[in-house]
Amino acid sequence: MEIKYDPDVDAMYIRLREGVFHHNKKLDDNTIINYDKEGNVLGIELLFVKENNPYLLQDISVKQVATA
Repeated sequence: MEIKYDPDVDAMYIRLREGVFHHNKKLDDNTIINYDKEGNVLGIELLFVKENNPYLLQDISVKQVATA
C-alpha cells in the first residue's frame, strides 16, 4: 500500500495494489474508487482532503507528490 498526497490540488491517492486501470466508480463528490478489468480495487482517490478532514494528514504518513 502506498499513500500519496498532492497539496496543490488537495487530493490523496491510496494505492492498494498494482494493476492496469480499467474503470472507476464515484462513491460521492470526494471519493473515487479505481478498478482493474477483473473488478479488483486498485486504489482510492480522496478529494478536498484538508478541507474535509483537517487533521487526517497529522495521523498518517504520506508520500508527497513531487512538484515540478
